[in-house]
Amino acid sequence: MAPRAIWKGQLSVGALSCGVALYAAATTADRTSFHIVNRKTGNRVRRDYVDEETGKPVAREDQAKGYEVSRGSYLLLEPEDIAAAVPEGNKTLEIGSFLACKDVDTAYFDKPYFLKPASEADEEAFAVMREGMRKADVAAVARAVLFRRVRTVLIRARGCGLLAHTLHFDYEILPASDAFKTLPDKRIKGEMLDLAKHIIDTKRGQFDPSKFDDRYDAALAELVKTKAEGGTIEAPKRKTGGEVVDLMQALRESAGTPKRARRSAKSGAGGAAARKKG
Repeated sequence: MAPRAIWKGQLSVGALSCGVALYAAATTADRTSFHIVNRKTGNRVRRDYVDEETGKPVAREDQAKGYEVSRGSYLLLEPEDIAAAVPEGNKTLEIGSFLACKDVDTAYFDKPYFLKPASEADEEAFAVMREGMRKADVAAVARAVLFRRVRTVLIRARGCGLLAHTLHFDYEILPASDAFKTLPDKRIKGEMLDLAKHIIDTKRGQFDPSKFDDRYDAALAELVKTKAEGGTIEAPKRKTGGEVVDLMQALRESAGTPKRARRSAKSGAGGAAARKKG
């Protein structure tokens, strides 16, 4: 089935614009998922909203959105109130600036989308924008009303099209300083740093997401298959923690330089230096 556009509008920078269509670039539809069922009857369980005081179900027509103004006190908002607050959109992704791709802080990335020309007539102008960004190695920062909110979107060249990420607002990103404030700024040097660099060099590779396996989902799928066939699965043995690790020895072993070999190398170097002095 051909993908369906979830938004259509104009991509614009200055006097240059073209029609574009936005498509979802990620999905979780293929993950193993479950329903909640009644263990006794085998029937699926449906969720009801209940009044937290009376415990009685609340009919859909009696449900309303409420903003808590004080503990247990809510300001009711009707659908038309909320609709009035939605900004009016002009169906335009207006590019406000360009910035170097290397300067993009990925912590702000929200959801990815593909952008392509809305029609054949838009392809040439679209290609001009795409190739201009690719040649300059820049990303475009644009704003538009998407999904009922004004959103900032980062756009980059991707193959024959464009890859767009909606961005988190600044207030949504928690400051790293809060998370790291109790972490001492340790400086590593000497053999430890050399070994760490060596390990990194030996493990260098290319970004290949096809090699990233979802072990949890695969295990769930295997569990479902085995249970459906009447089999059982034994729980894997878990490694016990709490082991004291010699950091230097662990680095040496990871780098493929056992302690004994390094001692021999050091003594050999020392002997050679002594012979040279003599």
